[in-house]
Amino acid sequence: MKPPPKRIAILFFYAAAFLCAVARAQSLDTIGVTLLRAVTTNLNGSGIPVGQAEASQSISDPTQWEINPSAFGVGLPTNLFTYFVSPTPGYTSVNSTNIYPNSLGSESGHAELVAGFFYGVPNGVATNVAHADNYEANTFINYYVAGGHPISERIVNQSFSFGPLATNDQESVDSDYDNYSAQHGTLFVSAANNADNSATVCAPGTSYDCISVGAYLNSVNYSSTGPTPDNGRCKPDITAPADETSTSTPQVAGAAAVLLQAGLRGDGGSTNSAADIRTLKALLLNGAVKPDDWTNSNSSPLDARYGAGVLNIFNSYEQLTGGKHGFNYSTNIPAGTIHPPAAVTNSIAALSGWDFNTNTSSTLNDAVSHYFFNLTNATTNAFFTATATLVWNRHQNKTGINNLDLFLYNCASSNLVACSTSLVDNVEHIFIPKLAQGRYDLQVWKAAGTPGVTVVSSSEIYALAWEFFSPTASVAKSGANLSLSWPVYPAGFVVEATTNLISTAWSTNSIPSPVVTNNQNSILLSATNANQFFRLRRP
Repeated sequence: MKPPPKRIAILFFYAAAFLCAVARAQSLDTIGVTLLRAVTTNLNGSGIPVGQAEASQSISDPTQWEINPSAFGVGLPTNLFTYFVSPTPGYTSVNSTNIYPNSLGSESGHAELVAGFFYGVPNGVATNVAHADNYEANTFINYYVAGGHPISERIVNQSFSFGPLATNDQESVDSDYDNYSAQHGTLFVSAANNADNSATVCAPGTSYDCISVGAYLNSVNYSSTGPTPDNGRCKPDITAPADETSTSTPQVAGAAAVLLQAGLRGDGGSTNSAADIRTLKALLLNGAVKPDDWTNSNSSPLDARYGAGVLNIFNSYEQLTGGKHGFNYSTNIPAGTIHPPAAVTNSIAALSGWDFNTNTSSTLNDAVSHYFFNLTNATTNAFFTATATLVWNRHQNKTGINNLDLFLYNCASSNLVACSTSLVDNVEHIFIPKLAQGRYDLQVWKAAGTPGVTVVSSSEIYALAWEFFSPTASVAKSGANLSLSWPVYPAGFVVEATTNLISTAWSTNSIPSPVVTNNQNSILLSATNANQFFRLRRP
């Protein structure tokens, strides 16, 4: 049964327009947009239509949900927008216009704030989107999502929340959204909810197939935390720098639009696979940078506060451009038996990349797709950092999901190094900050069972993203100074200095921002007679 139409509580924070512009510009640095623009050409959401659903910012005036195209921080032509609202309480039809102002609704400061972070000029993430459809939220939920009517956008931002719901109502909302994603290929980027409104993540940021977004700024988590109330799934999926989810969510939506543009123009090779919402989600989560206190477990793949970490679109893009690479080998094994590395000699050369593939099990046999990697470094004792993310969708009109897991084995010893084995999530995630050099087998596993009885289906389409890297830095004399340099990818490193290794009082004070040249970061450091020690650290 569909939940009855209801007014949605919207959560937002007003700030001076100037401060909002400064915050947006700073966020672009943190989430990798500034770096992406420095090393690529015209990656700005060009050609991608996007959707933005907005509830009224006023309880007494339900008409306040529209974006003023000329508002500060938005700065786009009116013909870029279309406005949609249902004229009837039953949500059986929709009126629309591409004129502003209009009689369908009225201006919303919240909607304009969200738009500014999403695609506004000059400090939005996706500043050159093809079109922006502005939906009144109740109309969007009841007519489009629950009603099944198609929209033209692949990416939809939802910076609102239902607030706490009874479990059966939350599950009903999740099903509506997941069914819509499965039918129409729509990626919903939804707020996880603000911590001062609910301690626990709320719908629509609880749906399986959405990207649920938290807010994290200056070592403080501002969003509601997981797991979900229904069955303990990991949400949020990712965070972005903000003190509210209304403004963290459009940063991720903008990044999804940029990544979709890159995929469709062929930056990742296979355009259809790269543009699939499962691939976009896997890449965005896998490119995220972990805060210092990020944590997970085998059965709970994402951090309850940060999801996969803090958004970094540059890392996600670099993994996209690493290309699509199929598995090296596949096996079917008796259900529940061990699956150590196979005796396969070929490997995947791209240590950053992705795949979009299908895993097929049978009634009695589990299925395993094997991806082999050789991790070597000229420095004998150097370690690698490994991150891998597996994503698949909940099928249309299904309550449960197929059970897929992610494993990483050491091929020399056949020892299991790490695994992600949640029974309820449709995301699996592995993160290893210190992985020894060697040969490894990254495995995508699917459980055996009878389709429609013990498993949803015999075959499951999945997206897999991975990143293996060993950080390298070099120091050279430059006149009377020192030049410190390191690769631009992966992003997220900071340079810290100390004068005493015993006290380990590392600081970023007085260290200039890096200059990017030929895919290298470089910083010119003043040479002194006093002891100075420097390090690269990825929080």
